[in-house]
Amino acid sequence: MDLKTLKTFQAIVENGSFARAAEAMNYAQSTVTMQIQRLEAELGVSLLERGRQLELTEAGRLFHEQIRGIVQQIEKLQLYMGEIGTGSAGSVRLGVTEPTGSLRLPALLQEFREEAPGIILSLEFGSTPQLAERMLQGEIDLALCSAPGFTDRLDFDILFQERFILLIPEGHTLSSRNVAVPADLASHRLLVTSSTCPYRRKLELVLQEAGVAAVDMIEVGSMAALPHYVQAGHGIALVPEIMVSPVPAGTAALSLEGALIGMECGLLRAPDRPLSQAVTRLYRYLQNKLAGQVNNGMLYG
Repeated sequence: MDLKTLKTFQAIVENGSFARAAEAMNYAQSTVTMQIQRLEAELGVSLLERGRQLELTEAGRLFHEQIRGIVQQIEKLQLYMGEIGTGSAGSVRLGVTEPTGSLRLPALLQEFREEAPGIILSLEFGSTPQLAERMLQGEIDLALCSAPGFTDRLDFDILFQERFILLIPEGHTLSSRNVAVPADLASHRLLVTSSTCPYRRKLELVLQEAGVAAVDMIEVGSMAALPHYVQAGHGIALVPEIMVSPVPAGTAALSLEGALIGMECGLLRAPDRPLSQAVTRLYRYLQNKLAGQVNNGMLYG
C-alpha cells in the first residue's frame, strides 16, 4: 500500500468512476484498475461495488474515512521534508552570550523569521565556556559568542568586535577627562563581572600588561547590572558601548586608550557535525549581517 494507490482510490471516490479518476490523475485507466485490484488483494476485502453506478462497499466507506487524514498528513510531511532539504524549514538551537543576545539579535532574528518562517529557532543563553561545552555535547547547533579558550575541537568564525567604554558616575574625579588609560583604573573601585566571564579575564590581562598589580574590585555577577551599580556610585565599570547608548542618566562615558582587548565575537560550531540546511541558512544570514561590524575605537572587548 503506497501513497499513490491511496490517492488513486480517493480520486475514484471523488470523481465517481475509474475513467474520470484516470483522467484527473493523468493515468491510463488500466493503471487505475490495476492499482485498485492490488489494493483490494492486499486488504483482503472489496472496496468498490462495480456496476452501472460505482459505489463503496461498507469496507470501502470505512477505508475512505480513515485514509483522508493519513493522506493529508503524508502530503504535509513530504512538503516539510522538501522544505528541510532546501533550508526553508527545520529547527536551529542557537547559543548566545550577552549583550549580543539581548541587544543585537532581536531585530536580526525577526528579519530572519520573516525570510524563513518555517525555521523554528531556540535560543540558549550562557557564557562562552558554557556554550562551548554544550556545543561539544551536541546540545546546540551554533553559538554566537566571544572566542573560546580552545579551538582545536571547535571552529570559530570571527564576525565583529565589541567596543567597550569606561562608565563612571557623574561628578567622578575622572569626569573632567574624555580619555583614560589602564593605569587610571588602579586608583578607583572597579566593578567587574564574574571570574568565569571572558570579558573579566580580558580586562585582567590588560591591567596586568599595564603593570597594574592590585585593583579595588566589586564583583557583580550580571553584566546588565553594571550600569545600575555605576549609577548608584559603587564604582566605575568597563561595559560594552551597545549597552549604554545613550549613556544612562547619572553617568558619563570615557574612552580607554593604550590597550586593545581584542574581544572578537563570532560564530562557534563543531566541525565534526555537518550543518543542516536550516542551520546553514542562519549561519550565512548572521555572517552577512554581522561580519565586519568592527568599531574603530580605542578599546575593544
